[in-house]
Amino acid sequence: MKAIAAVALGVGLAVSAWAEDITISHYIAERGDALYPEGFPHWNYVNPDAPRKGYVTYGVRGNFDNFNRFAQRGTTPADIRGYLFDSLMVSNGDEAGVLYGLIAEQVEYPSSHDWIIFHLHPDATFQDGEPIKPSDVVFTFNKFMDEGVPQFRTFYSGVTAEVLDVSRVRFNLEEGSKSLLVSIASLNVFPEHYFKDFDLAEPISEVPLGSGAYTISDYRMGQYVVYQRLDDYWALDHPTRVGQMNFDFERYDYYLDETVLLEAFKKGEYDLRQENVARDWATQYTGSNFDAGHIIKEELPHERPQAMQSFAFNIQNQHFEDRRVRMAISMLFDFEWTNRNLFFGAYTRTESYFQNTEYMASGLPEGRELEILEAFRGQIPDEVFTEEFHNFRTDGSGNVRNELRQALTLLREAGYETRNNRMVHPDKGQLQFEALLYSPNFERIFLPFQENLSRAGITMNIRTVDVTQYVNRMRERDYDLIVSQLGGGGAYPSDNLVIEWHSEYLDSTYNSVGVADPIIDELVMGIANNQQNDDELLAYGRAFDRLLLWQHYVIPNWYVPADRVAYWNKFARPETQPRYSLGLSTWWLDEEAAATLPPRNAR
Repeated sequence: MKAIAAVALGVGLAVSAWAEDITISHYIAERGDALYPEGFPHWNYVNPDAPRKGYVTYGVRGNFDNFNRFAQRGTTPADIRGYLFDSLMVSNGDEAGVLYGLIAEQVEYPSSHDWIIFHLHPDATFQDGEPIKPSDVVFTFNKFMDEGVPQFRTFYSGVTAEVLDVSRVRFNLEEGSKSLLVSIASLNVFPEHYFKDFDLAEPISEVPLGSGAYTISDYRMGQYVVYQRLDDYWALDHPTRVGQMNFDFERYDYYLDETVLLEAFKKGEYDLRQENVARDWATQYTGSNFDAGHIIKEELPHERPQAMQSFAFNIQNQHFEDRRVRMAISMLFDFEWTNRNLFFGAYTRTESYFQNTEYMASGLPEGRELEILEAFRGQIPDEVFTEEFHNFRTDGSGNVRNELRQALTLLREAGYETRNNRMVHPDKGQLQFEALLYSPNFERIFLPFQENLSRAGITMNIRTVDVTQYVNRMRERDYDLIVSQLGGGGAYPSDNLVIEWHSEYLDSTYNSVGVADPIIDELVMGIANNQQNDDELLAYGRAFDRLLLWQHYVIPNWYVPADRVAYWNKFARPETQPRYSLGLSTWWLDEEAAATLPPRNAR
C-alpha cells in the first residue's frame, strides 16, 4: 500500500512545494516485493491446526554462565535471544531480506529511505503484561548504542530514534539506506522498566524479563535450561506465529564431549539431532532403537544457498600477510583424500562465498563486473582477469608431491628458506601457527593436513578449547587459523557483509579474517549501496566473490545438499518445508507415535 504525501513550505504564499512517495505497508523488503499479502493468515509451510502441547529436549555441546545474550563477555544458553525477545518485525523461511510486522503492525518510510516510522501493534505486551510502548523501542536502541558491542554503534552511526506519539516511533538516518531500515526493523525490544537497571555489556545471572513467547522456567547454570511457552503471550495467534511454537516446554541439555553427546541421543536422553559429521552419519547411527523404528534417520534434500565454511586465516598474523604463503598452505590441504577417506564421499567442495546463487563468480569477468575490477588492475591479483577460480585439487591418493613442490616454490618466492627441515623467513622467523578449534570432530581433519604441512617445514599446532575460551579468544583476536562461516549464506549478497569485511570492523569479532583493504572496502560498499539495483548488485557481488577467492583469505571447506536429521519417533511435521530452512519450529508432538516409544529419560 502506498500513499503520496505533499509537503509545502512558504511564507504567506507558498514559494516552493514538493511531493514525496511514502510507503505504508505490513512488510519491508530489502529488494523486490513480498510473497505474503496484507491480511495473510499464516506462512505457507506451517500446519495452522498443529496442536500446541508437549515437551521437546535438545542436546548441546558446551556450557553457559549468564542470561544476557548481548553482554560483551560470558556465554548464554542456546537460542535465548529468539525465545525471550521479539523484534519489531520478523522474517520467514520462504523469503530472504523480507520482514513482516509483529510488535510493529505497520511500517512507513519515504522513497529517500532516510527515515522510518513503526506503528506499534495495540495488543503488544511484555511478558509481565505491560504494553510495549514507543519509549521502550527508543530505550532499547539507545541502550544498544550506549552499552552494546562497538560494531552496533559503528553500523548505526548517525541513526537517532524518537517517540512520535503513543503508538509510533521514528528512526532518522543521516543518509538514505533501505538496507539499514530493514536492519532497524529487526531490532529486539526490551522493557525499559526492567533493563534500565542493568548494564547491557555485563552478564546477567537472573532470568530477564522479555518480549517473546517463552521464558526460562528451570535451569542449572552450565548444565540445562528449560524454556516454557507463556499461555498469555499476546501474539500466539498472530499470522507470523500460527503453526509454530508448538511445544509447551523446550529443554536444552549441555554436554562437554561430542562423543558423549551422540551416545546420549541414541540412549534417549534427548529427542532430535542434526548431524554435521559425515563419518558419524555413516557409521554411528545404528542400533536396536534404529532397527525398531524408535529413531528415524532422514536426509532431507535442499538447494539452499551456502555460506563459505572455511579454514580462515587471521591475516594480522605476519606470516599470513603474504598471499603466496596463504596459497602454499591451501595447496597442502587435501580435500579429495579427506572427502574419500573421512567423509565417505558425502561432501561437495565450496567454490564461492555465494554458493548456489547467481552471484557466484564463474568464467572470466565481463561486462559491468569487468568494468568494476578494471579500476583496480595492478593492485589485485592478475589471475582475477585471466583465470577462472578453482580450488586446488589433488588426485585423492594422499600423495601431495606435486602440491608440495608448488608450495615450496611459492614460499621461496615469499622469502622463506628451509633450515633444519623448518621453513624460516629472515625477518618473520619460523613459519608456525596454531589452528584454534572448539570441536574435537575437526581434529581428525586437521591431523593429515598437519602432516602435509610438516613436509614443507611448516608447523601447525592444533589446539581445541571449550566454547567459552573460544569466544573469548575470538573477541581478543587471539588466533591464527579458525573454522569460520563467511558470506552469510543468503540468497543474495547483503549489506551485512560490511561488518564481515570492511576495515572499520577490524577491531570486532565479525571481521574475523582481519582484512583492512580499501579495495575490499569499496567493493563491499558497492554491495551495500546497490541493494535495490539488481544489475549493479550482481556485478558487485561477483566482483567481490572473485577477488576474495583469488586473495586466498580462506581455505574453502565443503557442504552437503541435504539436512541430515535423526529424531525419536514422536514428531509430526507439515508436508511443505520452507525454502530457506529445515523448519523445526513447525514440527509438533505426535502423541500416538510417542506412546509407542520405550521408557527413556527425555519426556
